[in-house]
Amino acid sequence: MSELSNTSYGADQIKVLDGLEAVRKRPSMYIGNTGVQGLHHLIYEVVDNSIDEALAGYCSQISITIHSDNSVTVEDNGRGIPVDMHSTENMSALELVMTTLHAGGKFDHSTYKVSGGLHGVGVSVVNALSAETSAVVHRNGTIYKQSYKYGDRTGDIEEIGNCEDSGTKIYFKPDPDIFTETTVFQYEIVKNRMRELAFLNKNILIVLKDERDGAEDSFHFEGGIVSYVEYLNRNRTAVHPIPVLITGERDDVQVDICLQYFDGYSERLFSFVNNINTKEGGSHVAGFRAALTKCINRYASDDVVPKNLKEKLGGDDVREGLACIISVRVPNPQFEGQTKTKLGNSEVKSIVESLCNEKLGAYLEENPQVARAILSKAVEAARARDAARKARDLSRKKGSVSVMMAGKLAECQSKDPAQRELFIVEGDSAGGSAKQGRDRSIQAILPLRGKIMNVEKARFDKILGSEEIRQLVASLGTGIGSEEFDLEKLRYHKIIIMTDADVDGAHIRTLLLTFFYRQMLPLIENGHIYIGQPPLYRLGRGKKEQYFLDDEELNAYLYSQASQMLRIQTEKEVEIAQDQMITMLKKLSAFARVLAYLERMNIKESLTLFLLAENIHTASQFENREFVEDLARKLEGKASSIGPIRPCIWRPACFELDVTIAGESHVTAVVGPNIPLINEYRHALELYTGIQEYLQSSFALIRTSSTGQESIIDVENWRRLIEVVREETFKGSHLQRYKGLGEMNPEQLWDTTMNPENRALVQVNIDDIALTDDIFTTLMGDKVEPRRDFIQNHALEVADLDI
Repeated sequence: MSELSNTSYGADQIKVLDGLEAVRKRPSMYIGNTGVQGLHHLIYEVVDNSIDEALAGYCSQISITIHSDNSVTVEDNGRGIPVDMHSTENMSALELVMTTLHAGGKFDHSTYKVSGGLHGVGVSVVNALSAETSAVVHRNGTIYKQSYKYGDRTGDIEEIGNCEDSGTKIYFKPDPDIFTETTVFQYEIVKNRMRELAFLNKNILIVLKDERDGAEDSFHFEGGIVSYVEYLNRNRTAVHPIPVLITGERDDVQVDICLQYFDGYSERLFSFVNNINTKEGGSHVAGFRAALTKCINRYASDDVVPKNLKEKLGGDDVREGLACIISVRVPNPQFEGQTKTKLGNSEVKSIVESLCNEKLGAYLEENPQVARAILSKAVEAARARDAARKARDLSRKKGSVSVMMAGKLAECQSKDPAQRELFIVEGDSAGGSAKQGRDRSIQAILPLRGKIMNVEKARFDKILGSEEIRQLVASLGTGIGSEEFDLEKLRYHKIIIMTDADVDGAHIRTLLLTFFYRQMLPLIENGHIYIGQPPLYRLGRGKKEQYFLDDEELNAYLYSQASQMLRIQTEKEVEIAQDQMITMLKKLSAFARVLAYLERMNIKESLTLFLLAENIHTASQFENREFVEDLARKLEGKASSIGPIRPCIWRPACFELDVTIAGESHVTAVVGPNIPLINEYRHALELYTGIQEYLQSSFALIRTSSTGQESIIDVENWRRLIEVVREETFKGSHLQRYKGLGEMNPEQLWDTTMNPENRALVQVNIDDIALTDDIFTTLMGDKVEPRRDFIQNHALEVADLDI
């Protein structure tokens, strides 16, 4: 009998987890994971309660503040959580909501007609996963407060004041023992979700503030989802200028749909149920798509339509170039899966379909010009699809797929897709090195000649006409297009893009990512696409050589080496310890890069140092005119000219002034709320505290020879210190900067970029599909102005540009 059989298993082994202990024991069951996504889900759970108040008509403003210690406060002006004693639970309603799973007003449809559904288990989970939480309620003229630690109350409800308003303020600090990966909230992630909620709930003002760096945004869109569609299409050319809005309600299901066609070839459809983003669609999306196809085909058969536009149109044809938002509010939503990404209610399909058939059909009849524009686009798509099918059939008859694969693809020996890797390599030269250096058992090489087609600007039949794309598709084995693509047929579970570290390499990588995103999205969603990272530097010393991915990695190595052979003293003859020396040099190097960036923005180094010394850290400081006047007085000795203090146009509550630094008469900087909002200035602020004492010091660099003899190098300032440390550390070494993969021999390419034990791969994933879509459109689409604006806004972030 096995050892396991002797283990007793009875009633005593059945554990019941009391209160919120279950949440702390298995947090991923409630918030998805304990990484970045789960951490941000805490904010969304609290905000969702405020949104539910807004949906019920009692809340018009929600404020979210991320504090300097990564705690968060969410405040609304709703009715306030009830604080009276619950009739059966022997505790206040506030405590019940904060400490008990599945307790709240969402279960009673007289309180909330619709809510986010019962997968979101609310503020009690946030409380359970936080080291400390507090709830402040304004209700019935009194301010109430109760505090909690790790989900348990720390005392009774207190009355802490009087009030004339109503609302709820929830404060929480995530527990680092739960969120071991990170407890740092990312402002952009929260910002994108808050913008989305403001679009979906047009009567709400959402204010987001970040006390860590002074960033602040407010969102209020009177147009609702119409504004959302206009936002999605802002960098595109619309086929019809005014979006089509469909609204209605049946059987307590509210339906809001807005659509607008643009001059492109992809579909941009985002669906929501009770504000929850249903990424996998569901019955509401199926109903809309069926109605859209039916309405356009019905219109195409009318006598008013010219013969050349009368074709049987499929679903893909009528959705080409469609930007659409579907938002439904369902009293009892049934989601498929814990992640709430697909709506399962079958009755919603018929409701959405009938409403769309009725209202979209009427709209097309009443707006024949718009209808003809949409129909023309759909017919073009149908003809292109037919041409693509014929091209595909012709290539099959010729047997060209196998010929192409044999010609360029260097296949691997393994037959197991899970083990096989495909390296897509730029150029024949790098392809040759990769073929010689690879592990032939599992690694296949596909060299690309030149740049593949930009699929953002091409219709499907043109895409299939590209030899490089046909070869890539044939190599992967999945087929292409909605009718043929089959992820199960994927021949390689790792597809690795390996290009040069120059502008051309970056362009080819972007073109490939655009292709995979637009034509083979499941490859990205299922984690099959990777980017290889060849080293940027090779450092040789004698017969030894080391490789480094970037400047940061190279500096870390150099400063580590320097700490073993050099000693540093400040002008006060204070010697800097070894570990402290490495940290100091890293911070000084980073500070130098930040100052160089700000210089390119006309913010000279002396001005930056002045602002840092004055602790300019948030935009709200410039709301105080006396503060700005005092700043101007202090600047008088440093600036050759100072302009008059004026109200800030883009931030009316603030003041600003023009400053020209002495000795830099041609450069004028605007000093105002704009500076604390610059990412690099905020980074400088973080670094400044740790390096402030070194910025005004001179140094002595002490080197000890192998015989024990010391030599001293006097260094006048911190910038020269970095240079001398690098020079001393580089002695006897040779540094090579790679520009292309072809500069490496097969052994070097294998060791640095292809060997699974040494290489660094970046997996491509999508955190925010709407934002990702927007970036691809901006960078790769037809409109020049958005791309030019993007380049102008981000060009200064480029440290080394190879042209």
